[in-house]
Amino acid sequence: MAYILKTLNSWFWWENIWMPINCTWADFVDRDGLVFPKPHQLYATIPYAFVLLIIRFFSERYVAIPLAKALGIKNVRRVKPQPNPVLESYFRECSRHPSQSDIKGLAKKCNCTVHLVEKWFRRRRNLEIPTVLQKFKEAFWRFSFYLTSSIVGFIFLCDKPWFYDIWQTWVGYPFQTLLPSQYWYYMAEIGFYWSLIFTLGIDIKRKASACGDFTAHVVHHLAAIGLMSGSWCGNYVRLGTLVMFVHDTADFWLEAAKMFNYARWEKTCNMLFIIFSIAFFITRMILLPFWILRATLYQPTYYSTTPVIAYFLFNGMLLILQGLHLYWGYLIFKILKRFVFLKDLKDDRSDEEEEDSVTDTEEESTKSGNKNSS
Repeated sequence: MAYILKTLNSWFWWENIWMPINCTWADFVDRDGLVFPKPHQLYATIPYAFVLLIIRFFSERYVAIPLAKALGIKNVRRVKPQPNPVLESYFRECSRHPSQSDIKGLAKKCNCTVHLVEKWFRRRRNLEIPTVLQKFKEAFWRFSFYLTSSIVGFIFLCDKPWFYDIWQTWVGYPFQTLLPSQYWYYMAEIGFYWSLIFTLGIDIKRKASACGDFTAHVVHHLAAIGLMSGSWCGNYVRLGTLVMFVHDTADFWLEAAKMFNYARWEKTCNMLFIIFSIAFFITRMILLPFWILRATLYQPTYYSTTPVIAYFLFNGMLLILQGLHLYWGYLIFKILKRFVFLKDLKDDRSDEEEEDSVTDTEEESTKSGNKNSS
């Protein structure tokens, strides 16, 4: 087994995969003031991810919750339905939305009224839906990170020549020194996406009809980590920082729109979503394909006539991301079209809590009905 792992490791780090011809890993030893990215440094992104999770916990608790209260968002405590094995079994194994005939049959089995069975399913469905406060806290965390990374990214990049002239990303390649700002930019971004992977099980999920959107997010997170890690190992750091900056500058507008949507500030939400849509189409549909992809697909041919394998891996992951952008652009276009013609920016993929107007008398009836059922 040790021999197999050693062989696979030697194949994975074969020089012809990662660097131009006549270059070896020995050429990337720090020397003469030059510092190069090293693959083993990527291990640090895992503990950085847990640091970000700790920051997220405190920011949500001590900033997001007070802000939500200031915007009028209340922490609603949902009433759990009375334990009922018959209804619970039907809910899990058959349907969350039983037909009227099924409700009547379940009411006879449980020895209670049809209205109480409907109420039980309504409450049970509500338990599956995250509260508005939960949604607000998650949107606040993403907004905070994307806004911070956009501001910091601009500060890191604004004085660099490759921020204005994309050709400069290849000048001196592959012997381009790693700057401290690039190191921390990469560690924070990769750590953030690792933290999103770690919290996939507890973060808000879309309803079943949007499982494709959930899958797209998982693919996006994994592709982003793979892309950033690969660009780090191949020293495509200059291009990598540009890709990260282009992505983050649109995302915080969307998270801000979500926050005001949860607070029911409709006009502010609509305005922010329109700004996000404009930023999304500029960055993901214009700058990324016609500026950055042009630099990664076309410009390297001027510096080498024999592209290395990393060239295809790097561009393959970028093209995957671009495909996801086209998918999300289509969804955004559908929402904007509905807004133009129907004046409605509601996202059909979001679950909404159903009203639960139940009196104390009905509550007592449910308890007695459950006793009879058992």
